[in-house]
Order: sequence, then C-alpha cells, then structure tokens
Amino acid sequence: MEQREIIQRVVGILTEGIEMRRQVRENPDGEVEPSGAVGTMLEEMLPRIEIPADATPIEVAEVVGRELSPVIEQITSAFAFSFAQLAEAHDEGRTDVTSADVLQSIALHFEDEVEE
Repeated sequence: MEQREIIQRVVGILTEGIEMRRQVRENPDGEVEPSGAVGTMLEEMLPRIEIPADATPIEVAEVVGRELSPVIEQITSAFAFSFAQLAEAHDEGRTDVTSADVLQSIALHFEDEVEE
C-alpha cells in the first residue's frame, strides 16, 4: 500500500473518530459502533509471517520485528503527519477551519497527488 493510500485511510479513521465523539456528546448513554476501519487497514497491511517450527523465542521476535517494523513505521508516520497538520491549525489559532476541514484538506491533497 502506498503512503498516500495509508494517509487517506488514516484521515478516514480520524474523521470517523470525530464523528464518534460527536455522537457520544449528543447521546452520552448511547452506544457508538466503530466501523472497523482500523482492523481492516491492519489486515490489509500486515504481512503474513511464517515462523519456523523450531525457532527460538529470540528468533521469533527478530522475524516479527523485521517484518512488522516497516508497516508500523508507515502507519505511525501517517498518524503523526495528520496529527501535526491538526496541531498546526490549532496552534495558529485558526478558528476559520474545523478539524474535519483540516482532515478533508489532507485527503484532497493526497488525492490530487494521484492525478498529477
């Protein structure tokens, strides 16, 4: 999965979080069901790892770390980038845009990147 796709997924997850928070505020006693977007993204991104039957615990840790590190780094970078964009708008005292506006801007930026 390309970094732009990961960022778009992360923006979707953060946007869903904003909507879930709104629902909780409107109905504090109601239940809010997450869409499962995080699980779906992880299922699509995490590699299948084959561990030899005779692997020691240290070897298992090494294989898992080596296989998962790049994916975890991509996902973490996408969340950090999105957070930084949101934090920057907040720190600048921007009252003309909402968090949802910032997230939409990120998504559009990375969508336009594909078209270029």
